[in-house]
Amino acid sequence: MSFLQNIFLKEKKGEESVILINIGADSVAGAYARYEKDALPALLYTRRLPIEIRKDEPHERAMRRALDILGNDLIREGAPVLTRATGSGAASMILVSVDAPWQETHVRSEDFESKEPFVFTKDLVTKRLEETTPSSSEKMITDESVISTTLNGYETKNPYGKKVHRASIVVLTSLIEQKIADGITATLRSLFHTIHILPIAGSSLRYQAMRTLFPHEEDAIILDATGGSVISVALVRKEVFVSLEQVQVSSKENAWIDAVRDEFVEIAKSYQLPRTVFLLAREPEIASLRKILEEAHFGSIWFSQNPPKVIPVVRSSMNTVIRQMTTSPADIVLLLMALFWKNRKSLSDEK
Repeated sequence: MSFLQNIFLKEKKGEESVILINIGADSVAGAYARYEKDALPALLYTRRLPIEIRKDEPHERAMRRALDILGNDLIREGAPVLTRATGSGAASMILVSVDAPWQETHVRSEDFESKEPFVFTKDLVTKRLEETTPSSSEKMITDESVISTTLNGYETKNPYGKKVHRASIVVLTSLIEQKIADGITATLRSLFHTIHILPIAGSSLRYQAMRTLFPHEEDAIILDATGGSVISVALVRKEVFVSLEQVQVSSKENAWIDAVRDEFVEIAKSYQLPRTVFLLAREPEIASLRKILEEAHFGSIWFSQNPPKVIPVVRSSMNTVIRQMTTSPADIVLLLMALFWKNRKSLSDEK
């Protein structure tokens, strides 16, 4: 049996190894994550490489070249680490998180209403999503999740099977450019020879992971600066993803904080701003970005002299949910990917 074939041997029940791949605007990253029953998930190997664009080279081509190099590093260096830790190089699937400029994340609401009471069912929701989900030959829907349900005006955690007059759902949809998704899949299949590849928009993945990591923060802004020159600002109200804006930041002095302030101003036109700002960024930039945020003058936006509370999401924030076994610097994007898959796996195991 070849080494590559051994990478995808069948797992024992309750155990799973997953390859995590992140496609960013300026870098690509990969990891081997291990999941075992009654144990915290573990990152056994991590690697991040820059996307180096050659003269007159399309961004996509440079990204795929970096992805190919990353894949070979995962095979040459990462798979032996997995084998030593678990006794097998087996990985059951590949989770791929794709960031801007190649992904989009949208939020929409769908309402149900009738004069006569009706039973709110999952089949009813599925049918509505099939009718209203936008279709496009240029973009691939990679994830569509109902993130909030309101029955008769009250948010409900377990809504199905209840009799109501009115219902409303909030739907989070992530899309990836079809051409980009096809190229990423082709590259990964040429490296790993597996059909089990799940792509998802990075902003959607990180939002869903953050909801699990901070379940008691009902109102917050998630400032995602993991994408280098691209930042995203998401508003969460009553645990619901309300809005998301992505901005390309120039290299000019103060451009980063100016872009953040502009997005805060736009949000404040429609909503009262929450007092908590979660900052996502890669090391070592997160400390300096936090300082810039804390020294910025946001009082007029928040209608208060007190600045918002900035909470950097770092490795120590996740010690109780994910173990990082590698000595490499912590990569918050890969850690959140590992947490996302833990939650998805748990939900799947419960069905």
